[in-house]
Amino acid sequence: GDILDDYSRTDGVWILTLNKQFYKTTNEKECADKCEAERNFTCRAFLFTRKKLECLTLAENSKMTLTFTSTDTVLYEKRIYLMQCKRGIGTDYRGTEAKTQRGIPCQKWAEKIPHKPNYTPEKYPNAGLEENYCRNPDADERGPWCYTTDPAMRFDYCSIPECEDQCMQCNGEDYHGEVSRTESGLVCQRWDVQEPHMHGFILKHYPEKDLKMNYCRNPDGELRPWCFTTNPNKRWEYCNIPRCTTPPPVSGLDSQCLSGKGENYRGRIAITESGNACQHWSTQFPHRHGWIPDRYPCKGLEENYCRNPDGEKKPWCYTTNSSIRWEYCTIPPCDRTEQGIAGMNNMPAQVPLTEECYRGKGQSYRGTTSVTASGKKCQAWSSMVPHRHITTPDRFPDADLRDNYCRNPDGDSSPWCFTTDPNTLWEYCNLKRCDDHTQE
Repeated sequence: GDILDDYSRTDGVWILTLNKQFYKTTNEKECADKCEAERNFTCRAFLFTRKKLECLTLAENSKMTLTFTSTDTVLYEKRIYLMQCKRGIGTDYRGTEAKTQRGIPCQKWAEKIPHKPNYTPEKYPNAGLEENYCRNPDADERGPWCYTTDPAMRFDYCSIPECEDQCMQCNGEDYHGEVSRTESGLVCQRWDVQEPHMHGFILKHYPEKDLKMNYCRNPDGELRPWCFTTNPNKRWEYCNIPRCTTPPPVSGLDSQCLSGKGENYRGRIAITESGNACQHWSTQFPHRHGWIPDRYPCKGLEENYCRNPDGEKKPWCYTTNSSIRWEYCTIPPCDRTEQGIAGMNNMPAQVPLTEECYRGKGQSYRGTTSVTASGKKCQAWSSMVPHRHITTPDRFPDADLRDNYCRNPDGDSSPWCFTTDPNTLWEYCNLKRCDDHTQE
């Protein structure tokens, strides 16, 4: 893999450090090689200046010293030294905690007073035994420890928090860790570039999805975090991120009424708007589907209650009618005030809020139909699942590619969409021309 994968990059930053070495290099990778080979001190970071092509290897990082703005400089910091938490038993912990769980300051690993150590920097040069920082050179199952400065207590364990962001809750929609390789070991493509794979997951369109660097993320409700790969022959792949052992926090947002699109609806309505009973999510009859409760543990897929696990416009369910695969449900809105009801009552019943028919080729259609002519659900335009494509909102900014609504961004004969059926890439939508029926 790329040597720079082990570093966190920050543009335009200089850090104040006394312990450094200057080198002449032509690029950042050469500078990273100098940092890896540094023998004058433990290299935690390096600075690279673009104009002068200078490389400075550093003993300190931004957690240990002051930072300044410097427009022509790029700061690369070794990720392992930025972590203030431990993964597993913490043998790779390289943080700066230097007191025990009882608050006793640690003895420096290189000193012999008050305790003569068995583990020293000379004997264990790869264990990170610097200063008096907590470490786990002997793979103790209880985690990082240190010799103490109390003559009456030879050693004690340190209180190092677990790295919760290195595991995922639910399906990893809120995963903010720094894993940047796929489960087969491929390096992830940065989210802010379009090579080797073009895509629509751009930070400005998904500001809440934390699409940083090339870290694995789950911006589209997949089974677990994934990324585009740097292999031109493999567009995307899941990442191997363990599930957290602690239960997910209770959100407190679960609702018994319809708010927004109803993704937090956890009520017990189990009948569709046309009166069909809902199929249980845990069964595959009469309709086979992929929304299996065990695979999506935080979507509220209990019993046969109406839910919105995929960001549809409102809660829905598969029906027990074998000829109708799925339908929306009628959920009472949370914000139904007397004024709102009065306003609805005063609205002429024959005037639709949006026109559910199209004129010409339908390029101006802005309705909310999201079902194809054969009854398949539409895939969201910003999603790459199940079909990867380049017809994205950022590439067609004037086409109103919102949610999974039928649209005609490319001048086809009528509105269409990609489908959620893995075996059907796209279909025209279940829409009529406006002149096919009278609509005064």
